[in-house]
Amino acid sequence: MSNIEREAMEYDVVIVGAGPAGLSAAIRLKQLDEDLSVVVLEKGSEVGAHILSGAVLDPVGLDALIPDWKEKGAPLNTEVTEDHFHMLGEAGSIRIPNWPMPPFMSNHGKYIVSMGNVCRWMAEQAEAMGVEIFPGMACSELVYGDNGEVKGVVAGVFGLEPDGSIGENTEPGMELHGKYVLISEGVRGSLAKEIIAKYDLQQGRDVQKFGLGMKEIWEIDPDKHKEGKVWHSMGWPLGSNAGGGGFVYHAENNQLYLGFVVHLNYENPYLFPYMEFQRFKQHPQVKALLEGGKRVAYGARAISEGGYQSMPKAAFPGGALLGCSVGLVNVPRIKGNHNAMLSGKAAAEHVVAALKEGRAGDTLEGYEIELREGAVGKDLKRVRNVKPLWSKFGLSASLALGGFDMWTNHLFGFSLFGTVKHGKTDAQSTGKAAKFKPIDYPKPDGVISFDRLTNVAFAATNHEESQPCHLKLKDPQVAIDVDYKEFGGPSQRYCPAGVYEYLTEEGQEPKFVVNFQNCVHCKTCDIKETSQNITWTVPQGGDGPNYPNM
Repeated sequence: MSNIEREAMEYDVVIVGAGPAGLSAAIRLKQLDEDLSVVVLEKGSEVGAHILSGAVLDPVGLDALIPDWKEKGAPLNTEVTEDHFHMLGEAGSIRIPNWPMPPFMSNHGKYIVSMGNVCRWMAEQAEAMGVEIFPGMACSELVYGDNGEVKGVVAGVFGLEPDGSIGENTEPGMELHGKYVLISEGVRGSLAKEIIAKYDLQQGRDVQKFGLGMKEIWEIDPDKHKEGKVWHSMGWPLGSNAGGGGFVYHAENNQLYLGFVVHLNYENPYLFPYMEFQRFKQHPQVKALLEGGKRVAYGARAISEGGYQSMPKAAFPGGALLGCSVGLVNVPRIKGNHNAMLSGKAAAEHVVAALKEGRAGDTLEGYEIELREGAVGKDLKRVRNVKPLWSKFGLSASLALGGFDMWTNHLFGFSLFGTVKHGKTDAQSTGKAAKFKPIDYPKPDGVISFDRLTNVAFAATNHEESQPCHLKLKDPQVAIDVDYKEFGGPSQRYCPAGVYEYLTEEGQEPKFVVNFQNCVHCKTCDIKETSQNITWTVPQGGDGPNYPNM
């Protein structure tokens, strides 16, 4: 659609994504120069619609951005009061003491929050400063300038025909141009993916790694609720099949934020991450909390896990990548929102400095340096080996090796291991089906555990059925000849929303079906598909999950 003539709007800065990174950048820009024109474009139906509640937030990012956030009513109401780590077996668990862990691993002084509500509050602060925020405006294309720099985005395309062509009811959208364009789409965003490839931003960096995080929100019996308690687990049910673990956060209003993460570098194509999550809930310690309660929301998203060595170059001609578009999650701390905020703040400061010098459309090299050498880089560098050590040596060995490595980095600022490489991508890690046996998962009971389609209804996801499918197949036959026949069709299991299925009839070729209406925008298919045959692209604005105001 790049040959379509569209209206254009000019801004000083265009920001894609109203998550913690993008909103932090918008706020900081206005703090530094209230006369700047700043626009934030959000693909969700409202700010926070695509951010499911449930995180432990380190307030260091907010402290730096809005020091008086408490007085301004930021929704950080539940401070952590208990901090537990457990190694699970099928019937019991062993608590891992906190004292052997480096101090930065402690959750005390942190807050259990709904990041959706935090972002809604941040949006209110930004709009009060004059930032324009447009929800329901998916950014589907980049606009390039005469020198090959990114100069803007195309947003607000609606009404395409099912085959992607222009129809009589098509709204072509508009171009929004900026002197700088900041990309904060979250993990594996389609624009960031294009930018990283076009400018070769991954050159000299390790491959990026990912996990799949699935969450449910429950309202539980008040007698079982301990507001402020944080509980993390490793071990069962994954065992040696995959890395990952669970979490249970006791939020306000008798709510539990309950989740499970599966590292996507698992080998067995028969592994079913969603069903591993449902098994986790049947553990006696978790099940006891949930009995008598009710589930009120479900969602899933990919998590960047590569860390320091996997960060692409974050500055490019005309703009910068922020937050999870770079991959700023501290894996052992299970935190990334604070780094997202700090990245947005840093990018804004370098944009304002460049504009004051009369620059526009160039590469903000200072931002790249600050991101890697400043507070964010230091947070990630000291834990850079935990994930690859886990992947190479397994859970038990990595607890000792990773713990030792974090302590040496914390105390002395160096690692005896140097920087351990990740090696394969998550797609390359998948083994062929002939090497593995299918895994027999217990049927969900409909009380504690649920089938995928029932749970997807609790994500309130919605896609107009007449629009083009936003999950693009490079070659439909590859889905049969390679992914199904050689790898057992892992897409029908790794997707946490039941988007992909193979219909088989005796004597006939399997048929690959894409139920894109179910998609919760986790991007796992774009990451884990063995042949890299599936590309996630942004659908119409406002489509996707609509997570509740909790």
